[in-house]
Amino acid sequence: MPTPFWSALAGLAVAAAIAMPALADGLKGDIAPTGKLRVAIAISPAGGAFWSTKTEAGYAGVPVDLGKEMAAQLGVPVEYIVYQNSGQITDAAGKGAWDVTWLPKDPEREARMMFGPIYEVADATYIVKAGSSITNFATLDQVGIKVAAVNATTTMRGAVAHLKNAKVTGYQTYDEIFGLLKSGEIDAFALSRDQLNKMAQAIPGTRVLDETFKKTVTAVAVPPGHSQALAFVSRFMTEAVTNGTLRKAYDNNGLKDAPIRTE
Repeated sequence: MPTPFWSALAGLAVAAAIAMPALADGLKGDIAPTGKLRVAIAISPAGGAFWSTKTEAGYAGVPVDLGKEMAAQLGVPVEYIVYQNSGQITDAAGKGAWDVTWLPKDPEREARMMFGPIYEVADATYIVKAGSSITNFATLDQVGIKVAAVNATTTMRGAVAHLKNAKVTGYQTYDEIFGLLKSGEIDAFALSRDQLNKMAQAIPGTRVLDETFKKTVTAVAVPPGHSQALAFVSRFMTEAVTNGTLRKAYDNNGLKDAPIRTE
């Protein structure tokens, strides 16, 4: 005849077995309420740790690979929700349009979504047009100088705070600014150094300035009010660093020489 202790232990085991599927269902309801994991991505030709690219097969990028792996762990399909920039992703955070994203973090965004661990720290600077006499921040920050940035992004906010005399104008897409820089209609473009180095290769004569005006940190994020989802994505990213998932995503997307920086 079982003792009261073993009866109680057996009861706890049964309760745990019942609770685990319920917890799993609760998590899926919080992070994937449509039955799919909707991953918000932003598109640029250069790709990178935050940006993704459009391909013949669909999409490629670090967030694309991480979203696919996260969906597999949850046991749900992945769906990519495409935006032109991180500002658009931010604006959609409270509208139920996406479930998880990876994007640059700043105080304004922390008030509009919930962030998990940082996985990239990037230097923000400027690229100047071909033939420009601008060589540093001092010669850039002059009245009459036209500086472009991707609209409503952390880099744009940083450039506006940094430049006291040059005019910063926001545009919706990377492609639009690329065209303006190539034609010489703008003097400079503010973005992360890795993106600008790729742009400099594509537009002969342009130059990326040596100085840095801002450190941009990129992290996983979920919409506000999704605490179970935040706990899951935070654990996912911590494990992705230690088990090589993040390194593999970097390597698969042309970032083999890029370090993973978590602080």
